[in-house]
Amino acid sequence: MQKASSRLLALLSLLQTHRDWSGDGLAERLDITPRTVRRDIDRLRELGYPILAFKGPSGGYRLEAGSQLPPLLFDDGQAVALALALQSAATSSTIGEDAARALATVRQVMPPRLRQRIDMLQVTVVRSPGTGDASPVGTQVLMELSRVVRAREELRFDYGQDAAGPAGPPRRTQPHHLVTWRGHWYLIAWDLDRDDWRTFRVDRLRPRTPTGPRFTPRDLPGGDVATFVTGRFRGTDGSTADWPCRGEVVLDLPAQAVAPFVQDGIVEELGPERCHLTLGSWSWTGLATTLGHFDTGIHVIGPPQLTDAFAELAARYADAAGTTRSAPVIRAD
Repeated sequence: MQKASSRLLALLSLLQTHRDWSGDGLAERLDITPRTVRRDIDRLRELGYPILAFKGPSGGYRLEAGSQLPPLLFDDGQAVALALALQSAATSSTIGEDAARALATVRQVMPPRLRQRIDMLQVTVVRSPGTGDASPVGTQVLMELSRVVRAREELRFDYGQDAAGPAGPPRRTQPHHLVTWRGHWYLIAWDLDRDDWRTFRVDRLRPRTPTGPRFTPRDLPGGDVATFVTGRFRGTDGSTADWPCRGEVVLDLPAQAVAPFVQDGIVEELGPERCHLTLGSWSWTGLATTLGHFDTGIHVIGPPQLTDAFAELAARYADAAGTTRSAPVIRAD
């Protein structure tokens, strides 16, 4: 049986998968009794984690979003993965400065044994030919654009070669989507003055306040974001439409966490913890394997060939494992 501290980490890791767990299911996965599960749930609540209980044959639990940030608890694997992602983002993403500061904060609170492992990780990011340098975009700008897109509020902004100052009269738009393409953030919007769709580089705009009235979104040409964006950029820097296999998924990760690792795909923000990803590959199994690298919940939008590829990979991995999956064991180094 695991130590209490390791067991709490394993329990929290299961609850963070954004699904409902029965008491018996958690007990089986952790190799403990349902009574111990209830006691550990109470301990996590005391630490500030908002865990809801629901009725059922054996009871169940769900981790909800809270009003305060409780202590962040990571097992060894999660801590190393977080540091690796931040290190990569610090060298290649549009939020490099914020990622570097976050990495320094995480490293400071790590125990010496994990800090030593993190310091041994030296990541060098090599961009694909033709991708260019990532454009620097402030986190606050991304948050404000995300807000007006979700609120369906008209937006005015200054637009030019950079966001340092206005370049002509402000643009009046109905913002529809915030996406990334080959290292740059773009705002897809209906331009009210030009009466047409436009794609704006986010690093070249500066939002004005207050925002305008709410609007009813128009239908995007092409039917979806991926078709629209690839159509706009095809012929200048390539597009995922040239791949023989192209799929769409929703990932349980924020767009800012996914964008640094996607050079030839389209990332669309759906909310604080979800994004829509369109990506291409030479084969369906290759595409499924690439998507699995994000190590999070994956919801396939289409096409059916991608779903079949995930099923094929699952069967291969099950054969490779050779045994029924056992309860996770977290050991300290």
